[in-house]
Amino acid sequence: MGVLDKLSDYFSVSPITRKKRKPMQTVEIKVKMDCDGCERRVRNSVAYMKGVKQVEVNRKESKVSVSGYVDGNRVLKKIQSTGKRAEFWPYIPYNLVAYPYIAQAYDKKAPPGYVKNTMQALPSPNAMDEKLTNLFSDENPNACSIM
Repeated sequence: MGVLDKLSDYFSVSPITRKKRKPMQTVEIKVKMDCDGCERRVRNSVAYMKGVKQVEVNRKESKVSVSGYVDGNRVLKKIQSTGKRAEFWPYIPYNLVAYPYIAQAYDKKAPPGYVKNTMQALPSPNAMDEKLTNLFSDENPNACSIM
């Protein structure tokens, strides 16, 4: 989409309004599935939705991944209509978290290699007090130029 496409949306002569297409995305949902029937019911509920390109069901991790031009909330509602309790996937790989085993992130129900997505325990690197203490540090190569 270029600048001319954006301008043509504003200065359109035709009375027809175009709908914006949803972006391609992958929606991951946690669903408790016990048997092949549960897995089939969940897969079939979302496989025929408009815009769905691919559905992956992992019963061992209780995870459903839906890829396509879909809205995450609509996919969640569709899975909940099967009678299963569903929620958005709350876990991320543990190597993406600075301190994965703090009390807020560690969850015994998480699949192996995953922890909850929580706020970091460290202050942000843009914090002012962190910059001031690092300014006159011996490890800072620019410290001599300041003095």
